Amino acid sequence: MRSKFTVLPILAAALCPFAVAQNKIAVINIQGAIVSTQDGKRAAADLEAKFAPKRKEVDARQAEINGLKAELQKGQNTMSDQSKQELMRKIDSESKSLQRDMEDDQSDLQQAQQEAVQKIAQKMTVVINEYAKANGFVLVLDDSSPQTPILFASNTIDITKDIIDLYDKNSGPASAPAQLPAPKQPAAAPIKH
Repeated sequence: MRSKFTVLPILAAALCPFAVAQNKIAVINIQGAIVSTQDGKRAAADLEAKFAPKRKEVDARQAEINGLKAELQKGQNTMSDQSKQELMRKIDSESKSLQRDMEDDQSDLQQAQQEAVQKIAQKMTVVINEYAKANGFVLVLDDSSPQTPILFASNTIDITKDIIDLYDKNSGPASAPAQLPAPKQPAAAPIKH
């Protein structure tokens, strides 16, 4: 005689695939969503405007160094050894200074990018949470993260565009509360016997 405690786990295991099928899962490319929002595009344009003068300065300094190198190359046979050595020291000094400045500028740019992304990501997390709750999702996965690779996800569960649209509606200057868009419905999978 079988105990009812033995039958319950078997019954639960048999019903498990049906229970999982009822839970809704979504996928989002959060990095793509962040840069595709109006705030993301605006932040990118602001960073471009802020760092463009530094890039022009770097280009001008690089052109100056290239000119010194050309001068050294041209004067190989006509310059004194002392003049060559002085010019080579100047080229080396200018190159090292430019390299340090470029590294500092790159670090400043990366920090500014991270701050902009973090600010947008905080707002987007709220939008994703509201959207997921309103549409009955039990799990939203980020497919842009290399730490959590997703090997396959149907396009029907990708909510990236919906989140971008909802984020932009909610972050507009004088926007009314946005209606949550209905999620795409995945095609019913056939039940295998």
